Amino acid sequence: MTLQVGIIGTGMIGQDHIRRLTQVLSGVRVVAVTDINLERAQAAAPQGATVYETPQELIRAAEVQAVVICSWGPAHEEQLLDCIAVGKPVFCEKPLVTSAEAALRVMEAETAFGLRLVQVGFMRRFDADYRRLKAVIDGGTLGAPLMYKSVHRNASVPEGLYTSDMPLNDTLVHDADISRWLLRDEIAGVEVRVPRRSSRGGELRDPVMVLLHMTSGAIVDVEISVNIAYGYDIRGEVSCETGIAALPNRPATVITDQFGIRQAIPEDWRERFIEAYDQEFREWIVAAGQGTATGPSTWDGYAATLVADAALRAVASQHLETVEMVSKPDLYNQ
Repeated sequence: MTLQVGIIGTGMIGQDHIRRLTQVLSGVRVVAVTDINLERAQAAAPQGATVYETPQELIRAAEVQAVVICSWGPAHEEQLLDCIAVGKPVFCEKPLVTSAEAALRVMEAETAFGLRLVQVGFMRRFDADYRRLKAVIDGGTLGAPLMYKSVHRNASVPEGLYTSDMPLNDTLVHDADISRWLLRDEIAGVEVRVPRRSSRGGELRDPVMVLLHMTSGAIVDVEISVNIAYGYDIRGEVSCETGIAALPNRPATVITDQFGIRQAIPEDWRERFIEAYDQEFREWIVAAGQGTATGPSTWDGYAATLVADAALRAVASQHLETVEMVSKPDLYNQ
């Protein structure tokens, strides 16, 4: 069976997913696309795919069996609710939504439907290195996890398009989600500290340091630097009771010659996580073909939204800000 997919949003990430679904993966076909810029949608549409004027038309189209949302964050709530209303599995790039209230509305609709339909695009969970790190933690050979260090460095960000709040409401969500997943824990509180600013970022609040206080008492230390210049550098190290475990640097090849010992650095997120993106869609295609969703859920998107909100409050207050969650619906415990 070939899963017939519609793509909402044909910007950079949307185009990359179209490439992935048409040139890399099997068992799937892109049959429809739409974008707020119809000319861009027409240019990105694979041969034979229908270009729809609105997301609502695409979602309701009979040939579309599942939906991939790559539009801008404020549009996600309406599109997710439309997908749930017609019972179509949906892959939604982060953020799930842009407010806790919106996340609760999506969660209410999905729980009322009675089946998981939404998967959120937290691709790090599908990265082989992170999965091996999680296996070490879950195996218990190092004892309980006490601290986790998460480093998220970008070479640069688009000037004028990346605001001072974005390290906390856009970038941090990946570190928050992977910390919850690795440690099997929820985030109870958030602290933010802003050190000396990098001259490369102008007025941008960069870098930032975030402390995530987990309900178990473990602490996650997150460093976010978005103008580090040298490349895209993602690191992670967990300190446990009897040892530590860390992600390897990628790519792993180390060169030794007359210039010294060195290792290449990925240029951006696409290079570092290309295999993780492929794997998350492989698993989504299988689940969506069965009319459901696995992987990061609406609950996980809700949690990330709450953490981002708390981080924005914390940067202003310079105090620990608590994260208050509703009771977790049984649907997300399955």
